Amino acid sequence: MKWFGAVLRVTCLRVTGIPVITARRFRTANASSARAFCAPVGFMKPSALAFALLAAIFAVAGCNDYGNTFQNPTGAAISFLAPSTAGAGSGDMTLTVTSPTAGFVAKTVVQWNSKTIPTTFVNNTTVTATVSASLLTKPGTAFVNTLNPFSGAGNNGLSNTLTFIIGPAPNPVPAVTSLSPNTAAAGSASFTLTVNGSSFLPTSDPSGGSQVRWNLGPTQSTLPIVSLSSSQIQATVATTLLVNATAQPVSALVTVYNPPAPPAPTPTGGVPGPPGGGGGTSPGGLPFTITPTGATPASASRTATVAEETPAVSIDGRYVAYTAVQGDHSQVFVRDTCEGVSSGCQQRTLLLSAAEDGSAGNDDSRAPSMSSDGRYIAFSSAATNLAASAPAGRQVYLRDTCFGASSPSCTPSTQLVSTDADGALVGAEAILPSVSASGRFIAFLAVTPSHASSKSAAQAKSATGTSNNSGYRQVFIRDTCTGATSCTPKTTRISLQPGDTSATEAKPAGPALSANSTRVALPGANAATLFTHSVAVDDRVFLALTSAHP
Repeated sequence: MKWFGAVLRVTCLRVTGIPVITARRFRTANASSARAFCAPVGFMKPSALAFALLAAIFAVAGCNDYGNTFQNPTGAAISFLAPSTAGAGSGDMTLTVTSPTAGFVAKTVVQWNSKTIPTTFVNNTTVTATVSASLLTKPGTAFVNTLNPFSGAGNNGLSNTLTFIIGPAPNPVPAVTSLSPNTAAAGSASFTLTVNGSSFLPTSDPSGGSQVRWNLGPTQSTLPIVSLSSSQIQATVATTLLVNATAQPVSALVTVYNPPAPPAPTPTGGVPGPPGGGGGTSPGGLPFTITPTGATPASASRTATVAEETPAVSIDGRYVAYTAVQGDHSQVFVRDTCEGVSSGCQQRTLLLSAAEDGSAGNDDSRAPSMSSDGRYIAFSSAATNLAASAPAGRQVYLRDTCFGASSPSCTPSTQLVSTDADGALVGAEAILPSVSASGRFIAFLAVTPSHASSKSAAQAKSATGTSNNSGYRQVFIRDTCTGATSCTPKTTRISLQPGDTSATEAKPAGPALSANSTRVALPGANAATLFTHSVAVDDRVFLALTSAHP
């Protein structure tokens, strides 16, 4: 469109079927041969506006959906893009553009959403262009056209426009780190299998989400999903899958499969590009042991011992922490029962004695103790993969589950509790933690080798196969500074004099910390541990003052 000799670039906006034309100077033309027939709307008089609208109605065929010039494209006609789709997050790629009319010239360039990108002229029918990764970061649609050198009025050099679709990013390959439980007898009742790992896809994903697959012999079954998060899947194992007709244990292989991302639709005039892709099956898989009917699993004796431990429960009864056997070791779990929640809650079980990557502890974990709201759970563990630089032997850890956390960015984490900058805990094992209501303070029992005992290493093993609890016993309290500001974590010994005992009971009693952490109760018949301030409850239990905690 021209305005008193100047060629104007016109944008056609269709509003209730009537083109509304705005204009700006596009490039200078021959003023002497120009004739004005359109003007910027903002500067028109009513009569001029009516004339411009009438002219636009007659010329509306000149507006198109690809370019934004009033004139029809006068450059090359393009018909194919190869590829015409790509996944979001793809790297740099080479785009091939084809002209069936051989309309390209040596200076033809390719434009991506009206911006020129690096172009290579191949011949009159083909040009290639480099699409940088920065243009492919998000799913969506891009518009591709070519531009030939223009020669003034009547020749804009633009081609028609083709659509390039940026599809979803490829799905990741999942990883499986642990199963709970990992053994059952043939013909057992149906149960919920917990699969821990990473890169699991929710059911809301366009691909349908992750699938748990049960592989037994030549048969593969997909387990019904009960709950699913990015790091844990709970699925139902039916009785019909627990099959073993032999006299020896057999193993089913449990894997997780992520479907590929669905392909993006191929646009009109485009060559199909690669599908959304990605996904796949977790490498290796983990075995689930099916023992013969009537056989006792190898972990039965360990399970019986663990079953005698006392679980911990939150003040509202919603969360329950407990010890259970998983594989060769006892582990600590927490169950969200959804008690007291009216809606929007999915029951689930989480592994607490887990390493940073989600794998289970590599040795036994026991004795959970929970804060009143269920968020912070302390436990004792001999595992060495729960926290960095953890000393050997049983130690006390605190797990932040992020239950009820106000920040959506909270990430579950584990910290070592039985540590002291002054070295008071060097060479000691820490057991039997007790958590204050807030989760900030943890009392625990520290045991060091007895100076009075002359037992051999073989005698220093309890019936359960772990080190016995004879030796010096001291009570410590750790201030983790959880929820506090301007606070430095510290560990304080509250027992005035450690007790030395050769008691070999497999299940000693540990300290019980009051809700506000100012009092601690401890059985003292065998420990003979002394405190500066204590009140006798009876001949076996006394109550001690910890100190003036805030």
